[in-house]
Amino acid sequence: MAFKGNLHDFQLTQLLNLVNLAHKSGSLVIEGKEDVAQVTFKDGKLIFARMGKQDGSLAGVLLHNKKINAAQYRMLKEHAHQMTDKELGLLLINAGYLTQEEIVSSLQQHFTNMILLLFTWNEGAFRFDTDLLPPSDQITVKLDLENLIVEGVRRSKEWDHLNEEIPSLDMALKFVDRPGANFRNVNLTVEEWRVVSYINPKNTIRQIARTTKISDLDIRRVVFSLLQAGLIEIIRPVGIAPLRPAPQMFPSKNKDEQRSLVNRIINRIRSL
Repeated sequence: MAFKGNLHDFQLTQLLNLVNLAHKSGSLVIEGKEDVAQVTFKDGKLIFARMGKQDGSLAGVLLHNKKINAAQYRMLKEHAHQMTDKELGLLLINAGYLTQEEIVSSLQQHFTNMILLLFTWNEGAFRFDTDLLPPSDQITVKLDLENLIVEGVRRSKEWDHLNEEIPSLDMALKFVDRPGANFRNVNLTVEEWRVVSYINPKNTIRQIARTTKISDLDIRRVVFSLLQAGLIEIIRPVGIAPLRPAPQMFPSKNKDEQRSLVNRIINRIRSL
């Protein structure tokens, strides 16, 4: 199977179904608007994936999956930069820092997330190359495609809906004047607090997403939940300024109203 095309004419679901049913081996390369992805299969199973702008090294994957912290990541990049991923994996296993299962699981999750992200790409030229394989120094895994396809279709539908509700990430957000009803005994995660703390008429949604390092899909999820709760509204950005946390995160100084606002935010985010 050697062919080229465009995601406008041949959807990712169709490509993956074809690879799965025909038990094909090779790499699917997709050139999107902002990045290039390579997804490799063996006998119809996903074994490897990488995206040009992402740190797909083992150290980068372990950092993203919180198996190592930022200081450990910097140390590995500085002192083990000449090691291949396979060599680094063996070093971590032999040192007793991580198990083989933890490393494999982190890579499986990383490759899965990359495939699911591709389901949000509506444009891009693709080619399937039966001779293109991962570099020999990369660690490969084995993942069935059936569940990935099902979840990918669900993500694609969710993306279409959120894209209709929030078509542009270059708009800004502001809190409404009065937050409303109260919910108790819930807490925001660190990531959720970070998003909320940047809500300001001068900060675009895209800036917030990049600064908090969450995907376009996830920022749309959070914004949509806040809109549905009646907590914020979308506005045109007020001026252009470097992104900074909102100087006054809440529309009111009243402590009861602040608590009500926070709890409504939590309730809506966690109901997704």
